[in-house]
Amino acid sequence: MDIFKRVHAFIWESMTTNNCNTYVIEGPTRMLIDPGHAALFDHVHEKLSEFGIGIEDIGLVLCTHAHPDHIEAVHIFEDEPALSTIHQAEWEIAKPYASTFGISLESVMPDFFLKEGELSVNGLQFEIIHTPGHSPGSVSIYWPEERALFTGDVVFKGALGRTDLPGGDGDLLKKSIKRLSELDVEYILPGHGEIVAGAKAVKLNFEELEQVWF
Repeated sequence: MDIFKRVHAFIWESMTTNNCNTYVIEGPTRMLIDPGHAALFDHVHEKLSEFGIGIEDIGLVLCTHAHPDHIEAVHIFEDEPALSTIHQAEWEIAKPYASTFGISLESVMPDFFLKEGELSVNGLQFEIIHTPGHSPGSVSIYWPEERALFTGDVVFKGALGRTDLPGGDGDLLKKSIKRLSELDVEYILPGHGEIVAGAKAVKLNFEELEQVWF
């Protein structure tokens, strides 16, 4: 699914398997956000092929956080040119998850750590926003040029991220959501579920979350 000209969205629609939404940003360096579970990456791989894109054509893999349903498939890119990245605080919690789920830490080890602030990727400018609450090092990725916000598991359409996993914190999550609500956003591109499109719909989504959950 193309959301707008430079973003391909691979929305996971299975009701029986827990996997995340994956996004590919077209640019001088192709970026992939949240590859998901390795065993379930085929649906992304097949759709990429329809666009004439192979995994060797991906230059950067960004993970919004280290839960296995978002990060595990990073190892598919281990022998490919792509670099991978995640917030350093999140990498610390990846270690116990890796042992629990039988994931090799070496295979998903980031090439560099994301930090709060500007991220320039071969001419495209993004803002990395540290949004803890769902997990300690969770980040959201804001693309001002397209007014697009990739929220991972912080904000969904009509819902917010769970806080009952290790490192979850409800108060921090509310503060993170409040920060995101102040951005100029046309698209919320979440880690699961439907995309929220249109500035009015985005504003209403944040307002409803605050009314119901805050």
